[in-house]
Amino acid sequence: MVLFCAGLFAGTATAAPVILVMGDSLSASHGIDQQQGWVSLLAARLQREGFPHHVVNTSISGETTAGGLSRLGPALAQHQAAIVIIELGANDGLRGLPLTQVRDNLQKMITAAKSRGASVLLIGMRLPPNYGPRYTRGFQNIYLELAKENSIAVLPFLLESVSEKREWMQADNLHPNAAAQPRLLENVWPALLPLLKK
Repeated sequence: MVLFCAGLFAGTATAAPVILVMGDSLSASHGIDQQQGWVSLLAARLQREGFPHHVVNTSISGETTAGGLSRLGPALAQHQAAIVIIELGANDGLRGLPLTQVRDNLQKMITAAKSRGASVLLIGMRLPPNYGPRYTRGFQNIYLELAKENSIAVLPFLLESVSEKREWMQADNLHPNAAAQPRLLENVWPALLPLLKK
C-alpha cells in the first residue's frame, strides 16, 4: 500500500524532497487505521514543523528483505527519494531465515539507495528469545554493523519502550496498537532529524 503525504514546496513548482519508507506491517499500519500509523504521524509532524518533505509509504504487511529488495529499484526510479527509511527484517527473523541472507539483502538495499544519492535510515528489530541467543544476537547486530560499515543513520530497535507494555500492543503481541504509534514516531524522529537538515 502506498501513502502520499505532503506535497510541493509552498508557493513554488519545485518538487519536495521525498522520504521513501520501505517497511513491513510495523510501518504499514497493520490492524489500525492507516492515518493512525507512525508514518502518517511523521508526515503530519514534518508539515507542522515546516519541513517540505513528501512521504511515500511503500510498506507491506508480511514483507521480507528479499521482497523489499525486489521493489526498491523501481520505487527509487519512480520517486527519486532524498531519504530512504528501511524497516525490514522482522519477518525474515521470525521465519528463521539465514542471517547472511538478511544481511546481504539489507546491504544491497542500502547500496541501491546510496547509489541514487539518497540518505538512509536503517530501522532495526529484535526477536523473541525463543529463537536462541546466538540467532537473536546475530540478528540484532546486523543493523548496527551495517550502519557502521555504510556510515548511515540507524535506530537499533523500533519498538523500544513499546514492546514491553502490554497496553500498547495488539492482541497478537507483535504489532503496536494505535496508542503506541506516537511513541514509535518519537523513537524514529531523533534518528531521522539529522537527515532532514542535510
